[in-house]
Amino acid sequence: MKPQNCILVGTPMDSGKARKGCLMGPDAYRTAGIGPMIRDLGHSMQDLGNLTPAPHDLPAGVLTEAHAASETIGWTKTLTDAAFDAAQRGFPIFLGGDHALSLGTVAGMAKYAQSVDKPLFVLWLDAHTDYHTPETSDTGNLHGTPLGYVTGRSGFEAFPPLPATVVEDNICLIGLRSVDSAEAAALAQSDMHPVDMRRIDEIGIAAPLKAFIEKVKSADGLLHVSLDVDFLDPSIAPAVGTTVPGGATFREAHLVMEMLHDSDCVASLDLVELNPFLDERGRTANLMVDLTASLLGKRVFDRPTNQF
Repeated sequence: MKPQNCILVGTPMDSGKARKGCLMGPDAYRTAGIGPMIRDLGHSMQDLGNLTPAPHDLPAGVLTEAHAASETIGWTKTLTDAAFDAAQRGFPIFLGGDHALSLGTVAGMAKYAQSVDKPLFVLWLDAHTDYHTPETSDTGNLHGTPLGYVTGRSGFEAFPPLPATVVEDNICLIGLRSVDSAEAAALAQSDMHPVDMRRIDEIGIAAPLKAFIEKVKSADGLLHVSLDVDFLDPSIAPAVGTTVPGGATFREAHLVMEMLHDSDCVASLDLVELNPFLDERGRTANLMVDLTASLLGKRVFDRPTNQF
């Protein structure tokens, strides 16, 4: 990856689910040194600070079963514009914030990809598919709906009209291990490419990722990476309200990021679902920053030895 103008977009979004704490995520990443890390790797860095959601009032009786829908729609408006603007100037890194932020970040990146006449691809690193709609969600938590929205599923009429949808065949989900029956049925009818942990256990994480990267490169596409803390095993990343045992190991996660760096086709990055209130002396925030460093070019040889 050539030197990037990395643009940090703080997104203290905490409306996508009932459990609070993700609003502290952006500042936890800053405290963990994401800015100095970017500069140390030879990239430039601009920090836009923390954004706020656009005001939005829903009509009476609309999305009444969804948690904090008005605020989430406001964030979607803000982040669609922010992603489109930042992508024109550099490499956006969205510091979340819960995963509902991807409603806006992916929509904005799709708009940008359309403006430069390139297809957008999405790599979803997550324990969950997040392919629900407000109508199919049992919980009403909108952090489970981003891929449903950006692919154009019905049920999002109250949300901003999409400037461009993401083709399902251009989406790969890696790390799945908690998928409810409604999502499983919808996923089976979709053209997305799911890779669950059983498959990773059987063939490793490199093979399906390599195949997806080759697909992106052959199409001369832009790749948006959305990294959820719960992609990782909770033994190494406890600071998330949706922990699922059996996630990616330390080395599997770094291998993913190192391969993405080598591909030179990543255009933007989400860092989502970090809840510092649940962390252990910053270990999850530090790991997420270290994974970002691997994406930006930190090599395995650069790892310092820990002294005990």
